[in-house]
Amino acid sequence: MKIPWKQIENFTKNPDPKARVILVYGADNGLMKERAKSIALSIVNDINDPFNAVTLSTDILQEDPARLNDEACAISMMGGDRLIRIKNATDKLTQLLKTYLENPNKSSLVILEAGELGTRSSLRKLCEAAKNAAALPCYIEDERNLSILIRKSIQSANLNIEQDAINWLAINISGDRQKVRSELEKIITYKGIETSPVSLNDVQACCGETGVQSLDNLIYSVAGNQPAKALKTYNQLLGDGVNFIVIVRALQNHFRRLHITKARMEQGTSTDIAMKSLMPPVFFKQQNEFRYQAKRWNIKSLNKIMSRLMELEAQCKQTGAPVETLCSQAILGISSIKR
Repeated sequence: MKIPWKQIENFTKNPDPKARVILVYGADNGLMKERAKSIALSIVNDINDPFNAVTLSTDILQEDPARLNDEACAISMMGGDRLIRIKNATDKLTQLLKTYLENPNKSSLVILEAGELGTRSSLRKLCEAAKNAAALPCYIEDERNLSILIRKSIQSANLNIEQDAINWLAINISGDRQKVRSELEKIITYKGIETSPVSLNDVQACCGETGVQSLDNLIYSVAGNQPAKALKTYNQLLGDGVNFIVIVRALQNHFRRLHITKARMEQGTSTDIAMKSLMPPVFFKQQNEFRYQAKRWNIKSLNKIMSRLMELEAQCKQTGAPVETLCSQAILGISSIKR
């Protein structure tokens, strides 16, 4: 079964008992691990329980395919359901899982942990189509969803947080749920027993600005007609190990916000009011540059760029695609447009 994104959080907390195999996959590795663990804890109290849980991998099962059924049918000495976690799951397991799903053990849950799987993935197709399996995508979250997560996490520590601080964090710590959680924990520790709201200065003191500024520099250089600076920053991000999908999504989001602003301006709304209606609002230190870019670009050009970035993401997700080259070509091409 294919789980719609609106139902993913509820499914993660209360998995459908009919699903005996659950595939958790996506570009956001931290979110994938977090959701897989949440599902696992609905079956066992400890995912490292030596009696009721076992961790396998694609390589192990390729060497010994019978291991999956043996583990699923094993009876725990301590009683209770069994958990089988399969890390780094790939399409190489499709046929094995297809056979297992013909007669799965109702007292065992198999969780497949995988990275990005395209729409052509046979493993993804199997889990989406089977009535006794499920597939949960873990995509990199947008700023709106991150803002909600940030506010809830800070409030759970009995703290409040200022809107500017939320906006800065939502833009600058995106890319991986594990990274987001880690940064939020640093902020909570930093505040300690203080009762004052978490401020912009607090989050910048905790999370730093070097890597963040690099991503900001990239998107504003691309949209600001600075190809040399854009390519230099892009190479710096690659050197820092930033996932290409984070870069592409950041560019998509920036040009989408420019498009929304420009459309409202063409309907007669002033630039400042059009910018203020964006959610989350433009970070105050970037307002002048964003205002200039909103006036510089026209709707026709923005439509073409957004289409190109969507095509770029699709191309980069193809197996064997020269991701670095495709991204650099797109960045150079867009940042060189004279508008």
